[in-house]
Amino acid sequence: MKLPTPHSLKEIAAIINAEFEGNPDFQITGINEIHMVENGDLTFVDHPKYYKKALGSKATTIIINSRVECPEGKALLFSEDPFEAYVTLVRKFRGFKQSSVAISPTAEIGEGTIIQPGAFIGNHVKIGENCIIHANVCIYDYTEIGNNVIIHSGTVLGADAYYFQRKPAGYRKMESCGKVVIEDNVEIGALCAIDKGVSGNTVIGKGTKFDNLVQIGHDTRIGQNCLIGSQSAIAGVTIIEDDVIIWAKVAINKDLVVGKGAVILATSGVDKSLEGNKVYFGIPVDEVRKKWKEYAYLKKLPEFFENEKRKNNLLNQKD
Repeated sequence: MKLPTPHSLKEIAAIINAEFEGNPDFQITGINEIHMVENGDLTFVDHPKYYKKALGSKATTIIINSRVECPEGKALLFSEDPFEAYVTLVRKFRGFKQSSVAISPTAEIGEGTIIQPGAFIGNHVKIGENCIIHANVCIYDYTEIGNNVIIHSGTVLGADAYYFQRKPAGYRKMESCGKVVIEDNVEIGALCAIDKGVSGNTVIGKGTKFDNLVQIGHDTRIGQNCLIGSQSAIAGVTIIEDDVIIWAKVAINKDLVVGKGAVILATSGVDKSLEGNKVYFGIPVDEVRKKWKEYAYLKKLPEFFENEKRKNNLLNQKD
């Protein structure tokens, strides 16, 4: 997430009550988790296992809970609880803001777009031209929707990422400051849920079509002209490339890539990245012909064991 305006290291330190190392006027232009950082961003690290990754990342400001040497060209903020300090900044710059009307006055809605009764359009939402937003759709703050998009009843765009830090006292919520981006000519079925990015964007590509009851996790990117069947669930930080077909009740794990033109048949479970232009099936998923051959062999197992049992009985009788 980019800050509305750049802030100095000294200003950020004051917000989170932290000491710092670096030029007090060092500029911070964004807040991002470690997977999304770029030059000018602030991130955090709270475990020695990940110090090297954070300090060597593209982030130029790091909140850390140890007095380590500051890398050249970067700045450090010292906090006993970097996670809480980071969340404090997210709440400061993109915290929850209550709405009192169904369509926020800060929303931008294009010409020819129809908003049916009962829909909710949050703060700073952008909707393009000639869209249809059906009744009881809920569009959270900062969501962006292109032109000629259809969203059916009961769908929720931009709910928080399912992202928590486990501690002995319980789970702590990682506040989300990303958004959902829906490109042109997309159709989303009824009762779908597309979560916003933790600090980046969850993107649905141009021309993609969803059936009902589809779940998309945070920071996932769906390519162009994909088809996704009912009751499919795609976890966070996954990439579905262009022209992919995902049939009903497919579950796809996090941090995977499904290649361009792949087809995943219904009820499959995907636990690894998949090459494009192939057809897949099964739990765990594999190329369809290989999987069907495995199932054919499995069906023969009872007969095989029965034959083995008969052979053993005959041998025992001879003995």
